[in-house]
Amino acid sequence: MKLILASLISGMLFGVGLSLSQMINPDKVLNFLDIAGAWDPSLIFVMLGALEVTFISFKVILKRPSPVFDHKFYLATKKEIDKPLIIGATIFGIGWGLTGYCPGPAVAGLGFGNPEAVIMVIAIYLGFMVHRYLFER
Repeated sequence: MKLILASLISGMLFGVGLSLSQMINPDKVLNFLDIAGAWDPSLIFVMLGALEVTFISFKVILKRPSPVFDHKFYLATKKEIDKPLIIGATIFGIGWGLTGYCPGPAVAGLGFGNPEAVIMVIAIYLGFMVHRYLFER
């Protein structure tokens, strides 16, 4: 129960942060990506703040023997850049650039009843299913 409550609070905090920073506003994100046009650099500060919090938090948290609600940390062990990583990053970037949504803000946008967010989340899950069908059988 503690894990579920902590997950709920974390998700809500993340959603509030995305909303306050306007990361769930596709126009804001697309203007950030449009460096040759109506560029809006304000999201740089959001990203720098997130990087700073992550950098400091990881230094502190990883000194613990385990997470608060689990017996071990689950960290990525893969170090090399390979073809699936490049293809996945490219698909992610194209989707983000076309729609102004990445997965977190798309899910947060569901809370506002945004039809674009609904379509994006459906597309994300279709992508999961296609990947499973093609590569995990």
